[in-house]
Amino acid sequence: MLRHLLRTVNLFDTATSALFLCFLAACHAKSGGGNELRGLVYYETYDPRSLDPALSTDVPTGEMVSLLFDGLTQFDPDGKLLPGLSDRWTADKKAQRYVFHLRSGVTFHDGHPFVAADVKRSLLRVLNPATHGGRVWPLLPIAGAQDYADGRALGVRGIELLGDSAVVFTLTQPLAVFPKFLAMPVAAIVPSSVAPDFGQRPIGTGPWRFVAWEHDDYLRFARNPSYWGGAPRAESLTVRIVPEPLTRAAEFLAGRLSVAEIPFGETMKWEHEHADWLHRKAALRVVYVALNNRRGPLRDPNVRRAINHAVNIPEILSTVWNSRGIAAAGSIPPALGGSDPSRRPYAYDTTEARRLLRAASYPDGFALQLWRSGTNVELGRVAQALQAQLSAVGIRVEIVSRDASSMREAARKGETDMALLDWWADYPDADNFLYPLFHSASFGPGGNVSFYSDPVTDSLILTARRTVDQRAREALYSRIETRIFRDAPWLYLWFPVDLWAAQPSLDGWDVPVIFNGQRWIKAHPK
Repeated sequence: MLRHLLRTVNLFDTATSALFLCFLAACHAKSGGGNELRGLVYYETYDPRSLDPALSTDVPTGEMVSLLFDGLTQFDPDGKLLPGLSDRWTADKKAQRYVFHLRSGVTFHDGHPFVAADVKRSLLRVLNPATHGGRVWPLLPIAGAQDYADGRALGVRGIELLGDSAVVFTLTQPLAVFPKFLAMPVAAIVPSSVAPDFGQRPIGTGPWRFVAWEHDDYLRFARNPSYWGGAPRAESLTVRIVPEPLTRAAEFLAGRLSVAEIPFGETMKWEHEHADWLHRKAALRVVYVALNNRRGPLRDPNVRRAINHAVNIPEILSTVWNSRGIAAAGSIPPALGGSDPSRRPYAYDTTEARRLLRAASYPDGFALQLWRSGTNVELGRVAQALQAQLSAVGIRVEIVSRDASSMREAARKGETDMALLDWWADYPDADNFLYPLFHSASFGPGGNVSFYSDPVTDSLILTARRTVDQRAREALYSRIETRIFRDAPWLYLWFPVDLWAAQPSLDGWDVPVIFNGQRWIKAHPK
């Protein structure tokens, strides 16, 4: 069976590679009126780790997996949860038992039918310690998953099949956002039998079929004409590896990329010269300074509030961040339910900052260290601006520059006073900003590097996690956010706004708020 399967894939690759070479030559050609592509050409900043969902740990891998594979659920470019290989699902009142009903008539790229057993085997494969795979946390809420992943059990009791029509998941505790976890790339469904080189020659059910991968250069995909959701509108998609921002911008202007993110240093230039090409969207991301609530003066909420009042966020946003952000009055991005648009950021008020420092018995200020990543130029400039503004109220800041991994490790161990960080959504829900960043169970490696701890907040977060009703859950998110914001565990900076350019000849593309939300199905050259 395996030998026959590999032979089929080889025949497919030979035919489509020839077709794709013709397409690739055409996509570099320009039409008479300007720089117009005849095909879709995207890019990644570095080579994906693999094309195997089980090994998905980074954004390039996750984006490529989402082209080739489907999960039971999926996200659209705006972060809305949609049906995937499951066309509907139900949850019990506790949000602890889920039944996912499977879509019928779906086939893998090699023609094999998709069946319920593929779901169970795919998820067990991810959890299997022998896989040595990626980030398994989206599957760990399933009852027995942790024991299986640790080698203490032979199966996962929380996954049951109802014939070929449905899969039942029983969780260890209530979790209303669990269906969003199943839209993560690591939960994508693969065939029950996979070849040893599956990560290099993948077979999924997704909208695009794998054609070729020239490492550190490009990946090629052809549309899946039999895709259950409707075939992509474009025939083919090339994904180039282009590490440098300025190179990407030049390649876009030369007509060799369909879209490109605008480099920070060229924001004003593009806004002036190519305003009609630009697409803006608030990202599901927050930039902040984690204030270690367990160290020295930062233990006092008045000190933390004073730090927030001492910094002129609008000025830094304008001069350092090219106005590509929204001042933060919390941690939940404005595009997510639970964000409160009526809440105001801490006002820039050095008089109030000094008053709070006197109330905290620090009238003459104090010295702190601000850790930042030495490889991020923009955040380095932010650190310098923060240093200058805090000095005006007597807070003397020493900037400690380290590589990103070392800086984050120090923050997780509680060794930093302040750490300049950003947080990207793994799944589009306020829970992804509240539970990891502020629940006491998430101290350190879990994401809570401010070591903020409040029993009432912990209880409210857990209540929200098991609240099935969306509106009720979002009301809880807003209440939780208000409580945390008052305690000022962070120096709140901003929510970035993504700025991309798209070729005038491109239709049906939108900036995704979540990394795996743009699958290029509707995109096509006009």
